[in-house]
Amino acid sequence: MLRVRKSAVGLTIALALTAAGLTPTSPAAARPAIDWQPCDEDAPAEDAPVEEAPAECGSLSLPVDWNRPQGERFDLALARRVAKPATREGALVFGPGGPGDSGVDRVVNGSSRFSADLRRRFDIVSFDPRGTGGSHPVVCARELLARQPQLIADQAQFDATLAGNALLRADCRTRTGPLYDHVDTTSAARDLDAVRAALGERQLTFHGSSYGTLLGQRYAELYPDRVRAMVLEAAMDHSVGTRAFLDSQARTAQGAFDEFVGWCDRSSACALHGRDLRTIWAGLRARAERGVLTDPKRPGVPLTPFELARLTHKEFYDTARWPGLAGWLAAMDATAAPATALPTDARAALPADTRATGDAVATYPFAVFCQDWSLPVRDYREYAAHLRRAAQLAPDLRYPPALFALVTCLGTPTPVANPQHRLRVHTDVPLLLAATVHDPASGYDWARNVAHQLGRHGVLLTYQGWGHGSYTTTPCVGRAVDSYLIDAVVPARGANCPAVDPDE
Repeated sequence: MLRVRKSAVGLTIALALTAAGLTPTSPAAARPAIDWQPCDEDAPAEDAPVEEAPAECGSLSLPVDWNRPQGERFDLALARRVAKPATREGALVFGPGGPGDSGVDRVVNGSSRFSADLRRRFDIVSFDPRGTGGSHPVVCARELLARQPQLIADQAQFDATLAGNALLRADCRTRTGPLYDHVDTTSAARDLDAVRAALGERQLTFHGSSYGTLLGQRYAELYPDRVRAMVLEAAMDHSVGTRAFLDSQARTAQGAFDEFVGWCDRSSACALHGRDLRTIWAGLRARAERGVLTDPKRPGVPLTPFELARLTHKEFYDTARWPGLAGWLAAMDATAAPATALPTDARAALPADTRATGDAVATYPFAVFCQDWSLPVRDYREYAAHLRRAAQLAPDLRYPPALFALVTCLGTPTPVANPQHRLRVHTDVPLLLAATVHDPASGYDWARNVAHQLGRHGVLLTYQGWGHGSYTTTPCVGRAVDSYLIDAVVPARGANCPAVDPDE
C-alpha cells in the first residue's frame, strides 16, 4: 500500500549518523533493506531458461525531501530477477523512460529487454520512479488536466492556460501530498543511490533509456566514484533552453517523417507504396484542421492536427510499427470525410500516459518534466513564434509532440528543482552513449552534444539506423553494450553499427 508517513526510525538514524560524523542525506550510509516477495504477476522472458528466477517485488522507504531525511517518507516500488549464484556478478539497475514508464513492469513483463548473457550475470533490477506507477503517483483532477489545450490559439487562451495550470498545480499538490514538489530527477538520483546501497552494491551498474538517461546523467554528476558502468541509450540533452529544445525536437520529428516516407517509397510492405505519401498526409492534416478527420481505431472521435501528428510520430519509435502506420494512414485516406465538423472529444487533449484512477482523478507522471525543465514563454506572441518556427523546421509533421511540454509547464515557478545545465561528470569509467542516427524522439544531435559535454568521460556508439533506442534493435549494439557492462570493454571512439533494413 502506498503511503507518506513520518518516521521516528528515520530520525533516529539521522541523529546517529550526524553524531558519527556521517552525512545524513547520503543514502549509502543508512543501508536500508528491501523485503523481496514474489510478484503478483510474473511473465518470464521468451528466451529465458527454464530455471530463470521468478520476479520478486519489494519497496524501499525513502525521504520525500532528501534535504529533510527525518521528515515525510514514501515507498519506492521495485522489482528484480536474480541471477544464478554460480554465474552472478552483481546487480544491473534499469532506469525507465517516459517520464512515467514503469521499471517494475519492465522487470516483471519485459525482462527480455536484456540479453540472456546479462541476465545470467546480473540481477535485473528496476523501479517506478518517485511520483509514478507504484511509487506514490502524482494524482490530479481529471477535469483540470482535460482543460490543458494541445495548442494555444491566442492571448486569451494563453492567459487561461496560465490560470488553469496554476489551479492544476494546486490541485495536484493537495491530492498527492508533499511528494508533489519533490518528483524531480535530482531527488530520483538520490533514490537511485539508496537502491544501490540497499542492494549491497559498492558501485552502480546502470542502463538508462530515454528519459531514464537524465537519471543516469544526474547520478554520475552527484556520485562519480560510485559508477561502475553506465549506459545511456537514446540520451536526452539537459543543457538546452526553450528555443533550442523545440527546434531540436522539430528537426528530429521531421527527420523521422522523411525516413518513413523514404521507406514507403522503396518498400512493398507499405500500404501507400507507389503513391505520393506527402500529398496524402497534407490532405489528412487539412481534414484534421477542418475537424472532419476521424480515427478508424476510435470511430466518431475526431483527430485534431496535433493529435494526428502525435499518434503518427509515436509509430516512428519502432520500424516494426511502420507497416501498421501506413495502413492506418491509408484507411483514413480512403474514408470519406463527413460534411460537417464533429464535436471535439476533450479526452483527446490528455497526454497519452495519463491514466484514469477513478471518475474524478488521473495519475499525472508528466509532472516530473516540469520540475526538470524550465521552458519559459513570456506571452502568446513568443509562443506563436515558436509555432511558426516549428512549422518551418518540420513542414510535414508541423506539430512536434514536444510543443505540449510548453503548454503543460506554462507558468511553472522558477527556479525549477532540477534546471538545465551543462554536464559536469568526472567518473573513472567513461559513460557509454548508445545513439541512433534516425531516432525520432531523442535526436542524434542530443547524443553528440552530451558526448561533447562528457569529453573523455563518455564514449558515443552510433547505430546508423532507425527507432527510439538501439540495444534491442541490432546485435552489433547489443554485443558492444554487453561487453561494456560485463567486462568494462569500452568501444573505440567513433564506433559505428550498420543499419538493419526495416524489411529484414
